[in-house]
Amino acid sequence: MEAAKVLDAKGMACPMPIVKTKKAIEGIESNEILEIHATDKGAKSDLVAWTKSGGHELVDEAEEEGVLKFWIKKA
Repeated sequence: MEAAKVLDAKGMACPMPIVKTKKAIEGIESNEILEIHATDKGAKSDLVAWTKSGGHELVDEAEEEGVLKFWIKKA
């Protein structure tokens, strides 16, 4: 999947992954994809809820070697 931007939020505790995601998504165009890498297990529920509340689309998510990866399409 081609991401317009990749956000490295590994090692950050809540709420920083959401704060960084909000700032990063402002820097991309509508319909572009932001890829987020996080290690905080709480980021999964937080990012899903934030994506929905912002009208964005969670395109995909995966976990690789303890790193949670999310692909969010900007509304």
